[in-house]
Amino acid sequence: MLNEQETDMAGSARPKVAIIGAGPGGLASALLLGKSGVDVTVFERSSSVGGRNKVFDREGFKFDLGPTFFHYPEVIEDIFKAVGMDAHEELNLHRLDMNYRLIFGQGGQLDCTSDLDQMTERIRELSGDNNADAFRRYVADNRLKLEKSKACLQEPWYGPTDLLSKRAMRVSSVLRPHRSVAGDLMKLFDDDRLMLAMSFQTKYLGMSPFNCPSLFTMLAFLEYEYGIFHPMGGLGSVSERMASIAKDLGVTFRMNEAVESVIMDGKTIKGVRTSEGEFFADKVVMNADFANGMTQLFPDTVRKKWSNKKLDKKKYSCSTFMIYLGIDKVYEDLPHHQIYASSNYEQNLEDIEKNHKLTWDDPSVYVQNACVVDPSLAPEGCSTVYALVPVSHIHENIDWDKEKDAYRDRVLEQIEAKLGFENLRDHIVTEMIITPEDWGDHCYRGAVFNLAHGLDQMLWRRPKNQFDEINNLYLVGGGTHPGSGLPVIYESARISSKLLLDSLGIIPDWNGVDTWFESRKRSKQGRAALNKTSKEPSSGTPTSA
Repeated sequence: MLNEQETDMAGSARPKVAIIGAGPGGLASALLLGKSGVDVTVFERSSSVGGRNKVFDREGFKFDLGPTFFHYPEVIEDIFKAVGMDAHEELNLHRLDMNYRLIFGQGGQLDCTSDLDQMTERIRELSGDNNADAFRRYVADNRLKLEKSKACLQEPWYGPTDLLSKRAMRVSSVLRPHRSVAGDLMKLFDDDRLMLAMSFQTKYLGMSPFNCPSLFTMLAFLEYEYGIFHPMGGLGSVSERMASIAKDLGVTFRMNEAVESVIMDGKTIKGVRTSEGEFFADKVVMNADFANGMTQLFPDTVRKKWSNKKLDKKKYSCSTFMIYLGIDKVYEDLPHHQIYASSNYEQNLEDIEKNHKLTWDDPSVYVQNACVVDPSLAPEGCSTVYALVPVSHIHENIDWDKEKDAYRDRVLEQIEAKLGFENLRDHIVTEMIITPEDWGDHCYRGAVFNLAHGLDQMLWRRPKNQFDEINNLYLVGGGTHPGSGLPVIYESARISSKLLLDSLGIIPDWNGVDTWFESRKRSKQGRAALNKTSKEPSSGTPTSA
């Protein structure tokens, strides 16, 4: 089934783009490309948008399926500004007074806040003057690190020669590649609990702080600097609003229509196939999990660097064991977010990443008690409890069919004993569990944070935004640059959208938001479009790195 080429009001053909998947990256791409005058069609296998970033309803209780922290809003603010809207108004973002409560298995707790003066004093009470002063130095160091590294995370990387660029030289003054996140923080803090407080965020990348590059000490800093928000109605409501705006921009959504294969001409993608037939497009954006998308949609023969054999040898993030509970009461005195850190945190992480076994004696666990902020998520007098335990990705060492029920009991016991949810099991009305095997339907090996984020799989060593093995294919999501985590997934969509539009010779009007990169030359088509319009909105004349 061939689709007819649509035309704009002037009668010229509009370029067609097919987006595979309506996850956060696909939705952000749809917004930016739709605003830029491209004819966009999104293919989504599910009946609802968002991928794992969606809200689902179970017997009147509403849960976020995946992410629950909405932080570093700068990227989504820019994307909404580009389409002429205010993200905070459109997404109904509620800033939390307490980011989260950290409870340490070693003893003590820390109520973390973006009020830096208050946070400093809380650290002083927990761990003394030296660590309070160290926190001030941590903030200053990471503020500088963000300033120096931002361009590296907001621009594409093509190869090792990019290390000689001005942007790389800037970040080299604050980057300590020989250190891990934990190693870097141990130079500042003499209390392991403070190291843990500033490093557990590496789990957003699916990695241990003992293995994660020191660049990512910034992750905790971003929470302190910009705050943590709860979108009223659940974080998945962000996806729903993005889709609604995209439709207003003319984007077509084909729901319950999975892409089954792609149309290839040699090493050039020409479109996609679904159960409804063939759809031809000038460009294709893939928002599917990278390894799943490559192995399931693209012939192995067109991939050399990312062949099935090589994908099998790559390093992958951890997975998660999830429990979603609807309960008949509200734990009003407990905070929105709580994290319990195992008394043997390092061993817990080794069980996940190296040993690929479950921690039974004292597992770490995160719990969201969302209804203390957002009662709309449950029937009156009731609430939701969302629990996440980091575990190994799918591995032969763990048989989830055998372990699931017993591990569920162990996690609930931990939540009751460590996080204050007394007699939680007596109040369960409805329940759902997701294991890594279940996540395997969505992501390769159930690795929910995609490819691991070691230096050997970052920057140009990560699959490129403008995929270099298949012409006209662009990647968004956690499997491409900059990496995993909601803010950087949105950033991947912005990077890929800029590259795609440039290849089409389109200079979009993004309401003053930069449409190109500080240190990259445009393509031949982009330069020709610039010469035709004789202007470059907001970003000035591009220069070489």
